[in-house]
This record gives sequence, C-alpha cells and structure tokens, in this order.
Amino acid sequence: MHGKPSGTTLLLALLLIVPALALCRAAQEPQTLIVNGQRTQISVVQMNGHSYVDLEALARAANGSLSFNGNQITLTFPGTGSTPAPASASANLAANSDFSKSFMRAGIEQMTIIREWRTALANAIQNGFPITDDWLSAYRSQATTALHLSFVAISTDSDRNAYRLLNTEFENMKLLSNNYVALRQSMQFIAPDSLAKDPLNQKILDCAHSLAAMAANGQFVEDGSCQ
Repeated sequence: MHGKPSGTTLLLALLLIVPALALCRAAQEPQTLIVNGQRTQISVVQMNGHSYVDLEALARAANGSLSFNGNQITLTFPGTGSTPAPASASANLAANSDFSKSFMRAGIEQMTIIREWRTALANAIQNGFPITDDWLSAYRSQATTALHLSFVAISTDSDRNAYRLLNTEFENMKLLSNNYVALRQSMQFIAPDSLAKDPLNQKILDCAHSLAAMAANGQFVEDGSCQ
C-alpha cells in the first residue's frame, strides 16, 4: 500500500515541472517573418537558441516550391532553380542595343559620301578652284539619298539614336558647303587654309570620328561630338 508522497518527492517533481513549463512557454512565443521586405503570416518559434518556421508556409510566402523525395526535402525559390531565364528576352535586349546590318550599310555609305563631299570642297579651296553649287549638288543629292536609306533601315534603338547624329552631320556638311559657295558667289577671297580654321569643319570631322568608332563597336554611344 502506497503512502502519501513525502515533501522531498514533491519538491523534486516541482523542480522538473517548472523548467519544462518555461521551455514550452519559450518555444511558443512567435515572431513575424519578413521575406524580401514583405511581412508574412509565418510564425517564427525560438527554441534553445534556434529559429523554426513552417517550410510549406515559407515556400508559399516566397512563391517557391517544396518537394519530397524519400528522406530528402527540396525547397526552391524563384530565380534559384536550375531552369535558366528565357534566352529570347536577353537576346532581344542585346539585339535592340546593336546596330542592324542594313542600317550599318546605309550609315557607312552616307558617311563615305560626306567624306568625299568634304574632300572635294577642301581640294577646291586649297587649290583655288571654282566652288559652285552645281558642282557640289551631286554630293548633296547622293548624301540625301543615303540618309533616307538609313532612316528606312532603322530597326533598333542604336539605329534610331545614330540616325539623329547622321542627320546632324549631313546638315552641318550642307551648311559648310553652302557657306563657301556663298563666299565664292560674293567674290570674297577664300584663303587656302580657311577650311582648316573653320569651326564647323572641325565639328564635322569630330562627328565623323565618333560615328566611325560607333560603327566599329556596333552600338550607339553618345559622346557629344555631333551636337
């Protein structure tokens, strides 16, 4: 027959129960989990210095997936899986930042005509040859056609941005040509080195160098040379 528990037995039982209650209390005090800056409804439980969450709830909150295979659990988040991003999106982005082949051909043709136009004007000035609009109009007409073909060939952002500079180069060359035609018509003296000292001529040269560098690189780069 069992008797009543002694005081020592009750004390020992109490010493065992109190820590267990404290541990249970500590394990059940939840904390809020924030994922990628977004507050979630997932509770974080602290136990023995470690944090515990519900994996399924975490996967749902992060738009991830949870799978089980035997004793293996796989948690995958968007962007961390083995499936690569669609190649078409990155390919389209790269293609849109490059010059198209048709625009490159038309742009190079126009710059070639402008270079020949300027060279003809420079030779006439240096050698004192007559400078007439009838003579230079052939270059202007060819450059106008090439500029139109460049516009029709635009298909990428680089094409569109470079066309603006091609048009500026054409307008500057046309202005330079008209200036010397006007000087000749007014019978003013034109020094053989006047073109080398002309700021507009230097601007045309700077823009031509910039456009040539872009063509070699295959992409538009704004450096202020064709303003």
